[in-house]
Amino acid sequence: MTSPFQTRQPNIGSNRNIRTPQREAYQALVDYASNPEDTEREVGIVLPVGCGKSGTITLAPFAFRSTRTLVVAPGVAIAAQLAADFNPSNASMFYQKCQVLAGGPYPEPVEIRGTTANRGDLDDAQVVITNIQQLQGDQNRWLQTLPNNYFDLILFDEGHHSVAESWAALKARFPDAKIVNFSATPMRADGQIMAGRVLYSYPIFRAIQEGYVKRLKAVQLNPRTLRYVRRDGTAEIEVSLAEVRRLGEEDADFRRSIVTSTETLNTIVDASIRELDRLRTESGESRLKIIASALNFEHCRQIVQAYASRGRRAGYVHSREDGAANQRVMQQLESHQLDVIVQVRKLGEGFDHPYLAVAAVFSIFANLSPFVQFVGRIMRVIVQNAPGNVLNQGVVVFHAGANIARQWGDFQQYSEADQAYFDQLLPLEGLDPGEPEGEREVTPVDRSADEVEVRAQTEVQLEEIHLLEEDSAAAIRLLQERGLISGDFDPAREVLQPVPVTRVAQRQAMRGGLDMRIRTEAARILSRRGVSAEGHGLDLQRLGRTNLIVLKSAIDRVVNASVGQTGRQRHEFTRPQLDQIEASFTRLVAQAEREVFGGD
Repeated sequence: MTSPFQTRQPNIGSNRNIRTPQREAYQALVDYASNPEDTEREVGIVLPVGCGKSGTITLAPFAFRSTRTLVVAPGVAIAAQLAADFNPSNASMFYQKCQVLAGGPYPEPVEIRGTTANRGDLDDAQVVITNIQQLQGDQNRWLQTLPNNYFDLILFDEGHHSVAESWAALKARFPDAKIVNFSATPMRADGQIMAGRVLYSYPIFRAIQEGYVKRLKAVQLNPRTLRYVRRDGTAEIEVSLAEVRRLGEEDADFRRSIVTSTETLNTIVDASIRELDRLRTESGESRLKIIASALNFEHCRQIVQAYASRGRRAGYVHSREDGAANQRVMQQLESHQLDVIVQVRKLGEGFDHPYLAVAAVFSIFANLSPFVQFVGRIMRVIVQNAPGNVLNQGVVVFHAGANIARQWGDFQQYSEADQAYFDQLLPLEGLDPGEPEGEREVTPVDRSADEVEVRAQTEVQLEEIHLLEEDSAAAIRLLQERGLISGDFDPAREVLQPVPVTRVAQRQAMRGGLDMRIRTEAARILSRRGVSAEGHGLDLQRLGRTNLIVLKSAIDRVVNASVGQTGRQRHEFTRPQLDQIEASFTRLVAQAEREVFGGD
């Protein structure tokens, strides 16, 4: 069987619709595939977010003159996007949109999704697109029935995942196929590099210079002093900025306190709002937004409430939230009804919303890869191929005590990574397939003796750290010329001014956060007791309610009764009533738990 990948010549070299990294990556693949002395089976391509990775994947089979190619994504959303790029009935498919092929015949695509495709469909296709979950398990119908020479090329999108056990099993099933891993972040969350020699990499600094991604800077919050107390009854301690940084590097409890204690969390919120307002003013674009990373569901509620109390429209998505709720929030985001989106391990690979301009870091990042992935959410440009456009700016905000400066420093080095950088890295074998990837989600824990509470800070200064060093002086000069900052502006001496919070907005935010907090507590209790949230064992009245709804309703009832209100009157809660609920919340939840489960 011959395929268009063998019989047709794609228009790439002189095609102005093909981006520089796509052209260079394609040529690297041609050189590799046509070199009989290069016997390596597996190689990698590193392209930053927004540099055309999906398009490069559609070009790769031409480089290998492939008979039949398998394209594998880590999830359904990315697989669907790739399938659209290969689909000739889609007017925006890559070959047509970028004039790679002048009309048909096009390579025949098929997507494996559930039972929609059969073996005959695959036999007719030159490119098969799917997500890894469709090719897992000992009894998988495709892995059991397809000949081991069925594919001569396998392309892994987000190839840093491909060292995991399920991906390795797929590689072994088709031993004669060449393998190319594509990734924007080739290092896994555990610091291990994706499998195969990195054949081509396009540094972020070149992507910034050519206008493929936004120009980035960091804003680090540096308190002159900080007061904290450990929860073992010891006296309050006041430390200098240098000690704040040292504790952030060495003390996990201190790091967690920085992103969860009200005093320090609020400064990250305030600084991110200030940066968003500045970008909106400079660009005239009111649709710019903040993306914030949270540790867990309760922390997510805390952050949403902080933004809401400052008059910002904030929503959240969570990997444990139901699909309909997350989809509603995503629709609000896309229709620009939000100023802030807070996420817990949800907006990862494949997510694309270029109006995200400020990344507020409330998470704990163990190493570089998940940090780069989170920062990548604000890297997509709004105006294409315009490196100096004021709309193409991104800001990352973090506190000096959260130990993010180390990740930012590594990111600066990674941004200039050339081929020599990756040649120093070797893939590590013997990985634990159960090792979690992505940013770390911290499970809520009881307040133990070694935890820390930040009580106060003095004179929080904003330190700007540009990703590309030459950007710093140029940015300050431009803002001075436009009259947006004074001629004697010194970024090292700028002091954070808190965003004013009215009591009305604070009450409304507390009321809005109460339902989220009760839901979190109900889920935590069920998890602790080993009771399924979606089961119906607690629904003694047989009303079709899930265990989560039964327990949440019980907590709602006890909370409302504690201040003399009914469920339909929660909008009438006063600030003193909300303060009373806050002070008694643990006791009220325990009372509701006894009512549902019995006991003292």
